Amino acid sequence: MLKIWYYSGTEYMNDAPSYFDNVYEDEWIEDELVKEMIRDVDHSVVVSAHIIESPVLGAITPKELSGGVKVLILMLKDDSFIYNLSNCGNNCAKWVLKIAGMKDLTVYLHHIFHLEGQFEIKIMNTGKIVHNQAEYVNGLLEAEALQDEG
Repeated sequence: MLKIWYYSGTEYMNDAPSYFDNVYEDEWIEDELVKEMIRDVDHSVVVSAHIIESPVLGAITPKELSGGVKVLILMLKDDSFIYNLSNCGNNCAKWVLKIAGMKDLTVYLHHIFHLEGQFEIKIMNTGKIVHNQAEYVNGLLEAEALQDEG
């Protein structure tokens, strides 16, 4: 299940992309799910653990991946922190839900993410469980109102 802290309530990894650059492991990049995420989000192809072919940048290393993909990989591979999902764009949303379907995942968020379909997300600030985009937006607004009152 995906659990979201919205605007407050927990400590989180503030600079996950830089953290990724110092801790990622070759086998993370060679994972088939990670390769799919890189292909979908960054439109790049993993050639090897050290070379990724980007249509814009040419041959790059994992350190040149987008911040969003780096956060996705960390959420999948490293449970050391609660990661700031605000580093991710909406093109990461389906992957966040997929990772949360594989394991218990708690994230921090500072903006409203566009999510599609049905899902189960717990808004940690309120304890409310939401199942679709409308409930999700209302749940985040409720959490934000609590923050503003507090």
